[in-house]
Amino acid sequence: MSDEYRTINKESTGFFKDKGSKFYSYVFPVENEEEVKDILVRLKKEHHSARHHCYAWRIGTEEIKFRANDDGEPSSTAGKPILGQLQSYDVTNILLVVVRYFGGTLLGTSGLINAYKNASIDVLNTVEIQTKLIEKKYELSFEYPLLNTVMQILKQEELEIINTDFKENCKLWFKVRKNDAERVLEIFADIFGVKITGGG
Repeated sequence: MSDEYRTINKESTGFFKDKGSKFYSYVFPVENEEEVKDILVRLKKEHHSARHHCYAWRIGTEEIKFRANDDGEPSSTAGKPILGQLQSYDVTNILLVVVRYFGGTLLGTSGLINAYKNASIDVLNTVEIQTKLIEKKYELSFEYPLLNTVMQILKQEELEIINTDFKENCKLWFKVRKNDAERVLEIFADIFGVKITGGG
């Protein structure tokens, strides 16, 4: 089972023009719908004289949520072609917005679909798409005498420590690649005195 996903790590811009209409495209890395709302508010302020701010987003790594919005364009002529490109490039945790300035000539249904699709392709081709691992986070609790044993396993398995708290007892948080999680949990479960929680 795949434990990887494709995403972007910075925003970028693109552009497409057809019969006087200008299509400015933007991509943003996003983690949740709140970020999407904030970006849309910002773009609508920046492009307050534009008629349409159409967009699509995909969020999540294992279960992907998505949405497409035509923002006043004829149904399925804007949001759907934008979403189609996000799916075609197989990217997630991403928002793609296309801002349209009307040029005076109607483009028709197929013209609009083509324009929003090409504006999306243009911006996706400007940005580096990265493959990242789906990781699970766990917390370990144990007494001091087990510290060396625990640290040895973490080193052997090349696990990333996120945080530690060694005040009274030992607490430690680490990340593990999803496909390795079960095996690593079994190793820790075999050590008497180590308590493991989490998995988000």
